[in-house]
Amino acid sequence: MKLDDYELDPKSYDEMFTASGLVRPEYRALAQRLVEMTQSEVEQRQRQADLLLRNQGVTFTVYSDNAGIEKVFPFDPIPRLITGEEWAEVERGLIQRVQALNLFLKDVYGEQRILNDGVVDAGLVYGASGFRREMIGMLPPQSVYTHIVGTDLIRDEQGRFLVLEDNVRSPSGASYVLECRAVLKRVFRVLFDQYGVQPLDAYADWLRETLLHVSPRVSDSPTIVLLSPGMYNSAYFEHSFLARRMGATLVEGRDLVVKDGAVCMRTTNGLCRVDVIYRRIDDDYLDPVVFRPDSILGCAGLFAAYRSGAVALANAPGTGVADDKAIYPFVPDMIRYYLGEEPILENVRTYIATRDDDRKYILENIGSLCIKQTDASGGYGMLIGTQSTAEQRDEFRRRIEARPRSYIAQPVINLGRHPTVIDGKLEGRCVDLRPYVLFGDKVRVIPGGLTRVALRKGSLVVNSSQGGGYKDTWVLAGAGDKGAPTSDKASADKPLANGV
Repeated sequence: MKLDDYELDPKSYDEMFTASGLVRPEYRALAQRLVEMTQSEVEQRQRQADLLLRNQGVTFTVYSDNAGIEKVFPFDPIPRLITGEEWAEVERGLIQRVQALNLFLKDVYGEQRILNDGVVDAGLVYGASGFRREMIGMLPPQSVYTHIVGTDLIRDEQGRFLVLEDNVRSPSGASYVLECRAVLKRVFRVLFDQYGVQPLDAYADWLRETLLHVSPRVSDSPTIVLLSPGMYNSAYFEHSFLARRMGATLVEGRDLVVKDGAVCMRTTNGLCRVDVIYRRIDDDYLDPVVFRPDSILGCAGLFAAYRSGAVALANAPGTGVADDKAIYPFVPDMIRYYLGEEPILENVRTYIATRDDDRKYILENIGSLCIKQTDASGGYGMLIGTQSTAEQRDEFRRRIEARPRSYIAQPVINLGRHPTVIDGKLEGRCVDLRPYVLFGDKVRVIPGGLTRVALRKGSLVVNSSQGGGYKDTWVLAGAGDKGAPTSDKASADKPLANGV
């Protein structure tokens, strides 16, 4: 495969190549292997990866696609590499961030010191769609709200990792991380062994331990269930995958009933008490008695059982206030307020439309900003000003003026790019990274996480529902240049990529 045809974008950080076209040290062995492969070999590896994923049933659902809602997992076989030294810094930053977010949730549903001290705007908290007044005064088991967190990271033009957003309700994608790894270990087996990649095998055990940590009942074998909306949900593959890996029972709301104040699961042997529910349904659908009365996805009486301490929920209801995009700009302040530390990972500069000066700036510069709806996800409710039409910009101006609490804006960042197989050759595509953080008896971070890639040329949207795909992420166990090739074909002194 030719690497000298690969085009660099001078406005973006490239993961494999320096600005002058040299292969970065940690990528030398991978670049060498790619140079040695013919295009037909690359295409054969791609087909092998696709077949493995198809046979494993790795799919996702796109509700808006009229051609058929179930899609085969879009996977790119070129792995992303992160040195152990760089990852150690990212890991420390993620642990710091999740600890602060958990303390924030404990505070806003408790004493509300951070609001009374004016560090975080109380109006933004109370106006968040994810804020649940029903949680005020409620302390979850072990004081943990954020059991499973997926924090989205991007690289800016200088290659720094920045936090783009926090997902603290029920982040998805961990199953794809594990499946990506299983596939790449077969597709690039020798290379994988050569690099000494940090393993992911412990994730399911870590997840189970995290859930067991918050079990409210002393028992030799607490019962854990994963509550799913059902087989037509977009992430149902993940629900069944994680339940199976953890040894938990996959249930739907109709499988649960509250009896004598406890949540029980219907089984062929009668009712079985449930201790921990890993819920993959939104707050609104948990309990028709407390939240949406028309919900058939949850269980009547579930929230009362939760408040009484009879069952644990992961993640806790009301965590959505912490991943509201208008609350996101305050996370560095939360770190300073609760931990007395400076943030290790920086945020993206954010303008909050409820602030008069920020709103004025947004409306005047909408063509150069990325506008986001504060409670939306999946790349929806968003306008990328540099790629928008005049009509779209006018529409978003009207929306912002009508509902300023619902919008924030950020500069359009040229996301880091990574070589990706497109029609049999390598082309640069924008990527982000979603590591998964587990908060149990201690905070653990999966090495690497899910690298999402915007497969459409020029696109900044990495979500699979909008044309995105995935890569395996290799965090190297040792030195960053382990396994560097000796051949001149991928030499650090010889440019292999073209600037544009």
